[in-house]
Amino acid sequence: MDLHTHDDACGCDAPGPVQLVPPPLSLYVHLPWCVRKCPYCDFNSHAGKGALPFDAYIDALIRDLDQDLPLVWGRVVNSVFFGGGTPSLFPPEAIDRFLQAASARLRFAPNLEVTLETNPGTAEHGRFDRYRAAGVNRISFGIQTFNDEALQRLGRIHDSREAERAVKLAQDAGYNNFNIDLMYALPQQTLAQAEHDLERAFALDPTHISHYQLTLEPNTVFFAKPPQGIPDEDSAWDIQEHCQALLAEHGYGQYEVSAYAREGWQCQHNLNYWRFGDYLGIGAGAHGKISSGAEQQVLRRWKHKHPQTFMDTAGTPAAIGGDDVVGAERLPFEYMLNLLRLHEGFPLADFEARTGLERSVLRPALDTAQARGWLICDGARATPTELGRRFTNDVVELFLR
Repeated sequence: MDLHTHDDACGCDAPGPVQLVPPPLSLYVHLPWCVRKCPYCDFNSHAGKGALPFDAYIDALIRDLDQDLPLVWGRVVNSVFFGGGTPSLFPPEAIDRFLQAASARLRFAPNLEVTLETNPGTAEHGRFDRYRAAGVNRISFGIQTFNDEALQRLGRIHDSREAERAVKLAQDAGYNNFNIDLMYALPQQTLAQAEHDLERAFALDPTHISHYQLTLEPNTVFFAKPPQGIPDEDSAWDIQEHCQALLAEHGYGQYEVSAYAREGWQCQHNLNYWRFGDYLGIGAGAHGKISSGAEQQVLRRWKHKHPQTFMDTAGTPAAIGGDDVVGAERLPFEYMLNLLRLHEGFPLADFEARTGLERSVLRPALDTAQARGWLICDGARATPTELGRRFTNDVVELFLR
């Protein structure tokens, strides 16, 4: 690589060599059961039948964690996220048992963020107090909409009254850090209805709102049989623009494609994902990403998806669905796939530290993106423009090799 100074549109020439430095670490825990599978959901979730094996599954999670521990010896965990499925089906005692076991095996940061995804239809009085006592300090409510007819069309098990009650129960238990998930471009949804959803959310005073478009994902009921009345692309864009302005007016800054937060309340777990941080993935179908400074490589590991298969094999190599070392030719694309979701952009030095690649490999794509008005490069940082944020997929594709 040429180390001499010359005209460089994006400031991509820098001294080498560079080293991959393990980034911050998070822990993702997958709890796979739900009351009923929603027709739009493509997550690894399974409708529960009869009594669920909570204790056996927690035992399996602990065995799974033990098997992955050598990948992260000595590293500090900055966030824990219980996703699903419907994690709030699990009793607080089960969540507490796992967190106790995990904290005995891992170094938890003093300001650890612990999020539990919650379906309002499973919220019970008294549970939030006990989740809080177990160490959960952030709740994410999967409300989706406050329109009861739309909730029925989406196959949700709660209504708008239950959604508001669940949030207030959590607030009564002392939770001041919580997210509300809302979807837009729903079947038969009007702009006024999307605005009304946000107004109902604002009245509950969440610290964070996830606002994302309904998409028809393969292997879902909606993909096979699309519902009637889904807004077309132009109508969906009008809803998105209007709602973004409304969120900003109410003090929710957009920091990612579909994430809005009050100042200082961004989700630290998801920020770590989007900044190409590391995460252990524990549980049925969970995916992890771990960087090794010693081996100068990025490893992706995933677990078998079916809950029973996972429980039967957890703690043994048979539970691992696959290990994939991310090659140098794929790292720029994978890095950008995450980082370009964020409004903040990224320092070029971070790209080097998190991939072990010299920033010069980005230069052709960054120059093209800047010429098209999609990115601004100042020599040390690349930041997406408003135009670039609208065409994120096109920008990311520039980094495919």
